[in-house]
Amino acid sequence: MADLSPIDLQKALKGADYPASRDDLVSVARSNGADDKVVDKLEHAGKQRFDGPNDVQKAVFDNG
Repeated sequence: MADLSPIDLQKALKGADYPASRDDLVSVARSNGADDKVVDKLEHAGKQRFDGPNDVQKAVFDNG
């Protein structure tokens, strides 16, 4: 999963409204056609709620 980039994550979360729950972000990513590695990273991001895109990126990339 080292090939996941911040740009991939941004594309997957396009149109997300914040604050958002982890489940909401997973749904947005799936509806945006995100691949499994992005969805998996979101599902294991370690937080239940995110205040904005920077919060998501920090949780995803610092978590693993």
